[in-house]
Amino acid sequence: MNPEKKICFITCVSDERVYQECLLYINQLDVPEGFVVSTLAIRDAPSMAAGYNEGLRRSDAKYKIYLHQDVFVIRKDFLLDLIGLFEKYPHVGLLGLCGAKTLPENGVWWESDDSFGQTIESSTRIMKPLVFSEVVDDYESVTTLDGLLLATQTDIPWRSDLFDGFHFYDVSQSFEFIKHGFEVGVMKQLSPYVLHHCGFKVDWAVSYYPYRDIFVKEYLSGAD
Repeated sequence: MNPEKKICFITCVSDERVYQECLLYINQLDVPEGFVVSTLAIRDAPSMAAGYNEGLRRSDAKYKIYLHQDVFVIRKDFLLDLIGLFEKYPHVGLLGLCGAKTLPENGVWWESDDSFGQTIESSTRIMKPLVFSEVVDDYESVTTLDGLLLATQTDIPWRSDLFDGFHFYDVSQSFEFIKHGFEVGVMKQLSPYVLHHCGFKVDWAVSYYPYRDIFVKEYLSGAD
């Protein structure tokens, strides 16, 4: 089939039970007319970027949705809205649900004064809305997106050479799309598209701060 009419959900999987629930939601989505939807599980990935690069190589779908295994798409019209945006705005290469227009010097997007988007998530042990500034137009142009869901209509390799863990693969990919001449955007949501059953434990010293430092040095300090 024509790759232009293919949509592929790519997920790094470490918990089969959670992933099976993720698939239940994907399988209930409304599909744009003439399109086919597939799912691709990447198991035993050494890092998020490495896993997503494997998915990129294995799928010829024009539209790839890189989705965390614990993200459940609850609005059935998500794909209709997503493909409609991509077809209307071919210069937009990467779309997500939360992100920031500018980054503070420490590279942490949610500490920005101009973050946008919304989701429902459980990082505090309680499932509740996480709401940033409202997206007024079809999308809000930003510099960085959160990795819970990232959708593309063109393929750019993930920086697995720099990010061999599970943080800052998303922020770096946002910068890579902009560097390649594409726009990055947060989708407008009348109500949240997804539930994110995210964990609340992060080993900041080992798994987060070292990659933040790599990102800041590579993208924010003037280095190529």
